[in-house]
Order: sequence, then C-alpha cells, then structure tokens
Amino acid sequence: MKLFDVYPLFNIAITRGQGCNVWDEKDQQYLDLYGGHAVISIGHAHPHYVEALSSQAAKLGFYSNSVINPLQQQLAARLGRACGYDDYQLFLINSGAEANENALKLASFHTGRKRILAMQKAFHGRTSLAVEATDNPKIIAPVNANGHVTYLPLNDLPAWEAELSKGDVCAVILECIQGVGGIRMVEKDFAQGLSAACKKYGTVLICDEIQCGYGRSGKFFAHQWLDIRPDIITVAKGIANGFPMGAVLISPEFQPVYGQLGTTFGGNHLACAAALAVLDVMEREKLVENAHEVGEYLISQLKQMQAEGNHIVDVRGRGLMIGIELNVPHKAVREPLIYEEHVFTGCSGTNMLRLLPPLCLSRQQADEFLGKLKKILSHV
Repeated sequence: MKLFDVYPLFNIAITRGQGCNVWDEKDQQYLDLYGGHAVISIGHAHPHYVEALSSQAAKLGFYSNSVINPLQQQLAARLGRACGYDDYQLFLINSGAEANENALKLASFHTGRKRILAMQKAFHGRTSLAVEATDNPKIIAPVNANGHVTYLPLNDLPAWEAELSKGDVCAVILECIQGVGGIRMVEKDFAQGLSAACKKYGTVLICDEIQCGYGRSGKFFAHQWLDIRPDIITVAKGIANGFPMGAVLISPEFQPVYGQLGTTFGGNHLACAAALAVLDVMEREKLVENAHEVGEYLISQLKQMQAEGNHIVDVRGRGLMIGIELNVPHKAVREPLIYEEHVFTGCSGTNMLRLLPPLCLSRQQADEFLGKLKKILSHV
C-alpha cells in the first residue's frame, strides 16, 4: 500500500524539533516560521509539554465520555480564566473543521433556521457544513453543495445587514483575520456593526478563531481587538500544540440537549493533558505578550523593507499572524527560503508568504529571518 497523493510535498523529512527550530533526517536545522499551519503554539518539544503528555500516558490515555473526566473540568476552568469567557460552556472535539461543524449545527438548533452567511475567501474546514461555508468551489463536493451559504464581501456592512434583515439566517461565521484567504483584516466598525445586526435579527455570531486565536494575534482571541463578544467561538490548532484537539466555546444562552452533539475521542485524557500544559507555558512564559511584541517588531521591519522596494507590495496582520504580499509568485521566494536559507514559511494564493511561527519566536530569530528574506528578495 502507498499513501494517497493528497499533498504536494517538499523533498524534506523533518524528524525532530525544539522551540522554533526543526531538523531533517540529515540533521539540517531550519527556522520554523509556519508552525505546521499555526499548530505549534508553545514551540516544538517543550519540556513541560513532553512531561505532561508522558505522565498522563503512563496513567490513562483514553476513556469514554460517559464518565467524568476531571481534566476536562480543569481545562474548562483554566481556559475560561485565560481568555476572559469563564461564563461560557466548553465542548471538546478533535479538529477545527469539527469545531465549526458543531458550532453551525448549534446555531441551527438554537434558531430553527438553516441559512449561513460567510465571508468571501473564507476557509472553515473540509467537513460537510464547514466546507460549504468555505469559499473555494474546488473543495466543495456535490454532496456538500446544499445552498445553505451566502458569501459576502469583507467589511461591507450594508451587504451583510441586507441579508440579515431577511430573518432566515441562523449564523454568521467570521474569521477576524482571514488566514487561507490572505491575511485579510476585519475592520472594527464593521465587526461591531455586524455584531449589533446579529443581535437585532436573532442570528448567532460565530467567530472562527482556529488559526487567528489562542494568542496568535497578540490577544488571546483576535476578535478581542474588535471589542465584540460572539455567541460561539471555535478553536483548534494551537490549543494542544500538535495533539489533535478542537473546542467550541458556547455562550450561556445556549442550553444543552442530550443527543444533539457527541464525540468519541474529543476531550480525551491525553488531549486535555496537552492543552493544560499549553496554558501553563503560555502563562508562565507570557507568550501572548511575546506574540504581540515580536509580531509588531516583525511587521514594522517588513514595512520598512516594503518602503525600500524589495518586491514587497503589502504587509498585513497582527501579532505572529503576518502576510507578506509580493509582486512575484511566492514560489520564487518561498522555495529558496526553504532549500537555500533553511526557513519554513507558509503561503496563500499565488503571491503571499504567510508567517505563523510558534509564539515563543524571539526578536533574534525574527532578525535572522529578515536578513535571509532580504537576501532572497535581492536575487529575485
């Protein structure tokens, strides 16, 4: 048997990591500014994280959600305090797509409606409802194309209010910083107007914080820069630093009904141990604050490079979620960064580099990247 050919692969096998660095099978070191699609929040192989997972695995790795799991209760309390939503309810699952799937189902159960509003260029996952709310027809299979979703322009409040006023929308789902869509920023006035319109028309506001949340933007959640309070928040990626986990934070207005939601593996003992260790490290090492400080430094230096030319058209983002729009295909920059300068970045579209490093990135490592990027751009 061979692997199903899903991904175009770089000819590199990564075998170990530490902090913001990874090494391949030839022991070549790379600076990791992509964090495995924004998954690595506290850094690779953090000793406290390794110890927490190892210790829990030696006791109990999994048992059914039909019995009390004290680690789930600890995580709910800790996460509530860390993000400022201690009055919300927590549902633990396995991935970001699953988080959005359940959030949209909850909104439909709650309102009795079935229409969804999503942003143009949105990406919310690859499961049934999540992929339908993703603005990419290439990945929406015929079985998923049910006509439930209307895509609307970013920051065009009148367009959203016009759809909401029809009274049949169960949910608005919003990335406050679009990731796959190209680090496109939601404006504060738009977000606040949209939040007010959702309340007016009885529509559930869902903030997808899967990529932009968990400290990445320099606040715990990206929507906290916009002074809005969503009804439902979805998280994954950085929540457990690489252990598969997702979560839905649900406002007190929602009452659980047995049988509506469920999960086999969600919130298992190993996942909760990993997530608790992540919160420990984020708090002790002030990683949210570090994401803000180092991210602001990186953005300012990149904008200076833009002003000097260097093939940079625009720099967008907050914290350690940064997009570098180029006037050349990203392949012309990203591939030499990887193969010649040994720096991993992400990409979006045809001409954008995406930076989503671990939140422990240092200013020294930021400078290392800037020097290498400037070198590559000077030869493009």
